[in-house]
Amino acid sequence: MANPVSKGWKYLKASLDSKIEQNADPKIQIQQAIDEAKRQHQEITEQAAEIIGNKSRLEMQMNRLSEQAEGYQQQVKAALQKAAEALDGTVAAEYNRAAEVVASQLVAAETQLEDLKIQHRAAAQAAERAKMQQQHSEARLKEQLTEANQLMAQADQAKMQEQSAQALSSFDEMAPSDSTPTLDGVRAKLEKRYAEALGAQELAQAGSAHFDVNAATTDIKANARLEEIRAKMNKELES
Repeated sequence: MANPVSKGWKYLKASLDSKIEQNADPKIQIQQAIDEAKRQHQEITEQAAEIIGNKSRLEMQMNRLSEQAEGYQQQVKAALQKAAEALDGTVAAEYNRAAEVVASQLVAAETQLEDLKIQHRAAAQAAERAKMQQQHSEARLKEQLTEANQLMAQADQAKMQEQSAQALSSFDEMAPSDSTPTLDGVRAKLEKRYAEALGAQELAQAGSAHFDVNAATTDIKANARLEEIRAKMNKELES
């Protein structure tokens, strides 16, 4: 049965790792990816160098054995030549034994040389594969560096957009409240007061015109009445 404490800790750790991943700085993650890509390329390069170096080491051993075999062969020829030229059979026998010993060394050197040639062919193939792998890794690293530069630029753009969004959000949060005057509010009040003033002026002018008309009408009626009274008085005086 699974330990519930251990299981809960795994869930908590996974949740924390997920949050850390979400909140991580992308530029730091890009740099970490670049460092890892460089490390892998360096490892592949070192392995390729070791494989190619093994091929070179085998070539040096082959050259040295070739020289030894050539020297043994010359010694065998010289010993056989002296054995053939010797007048004493004992001396001739000693040269022949010497030739046999050197011939054994020659065979051992040639056998070892053949083994080295087999190893060298395999090492040469491995070196070619390692060289191609290293070149492929180098090309891939260049692509990753180019991609990383592009991602760095995108990260900068994203950061600028986030800062712009935060600035707009802060501006919205700083928007004036109902109790704080705004330009639009002040403009509306001024327009309302101006309109009301125009309306009052229009009413005043209309009232003044009405008063003038009423006054003129009153004056006409008063004059007519005055003439009526004057005419009546004149008639009374004549009678």
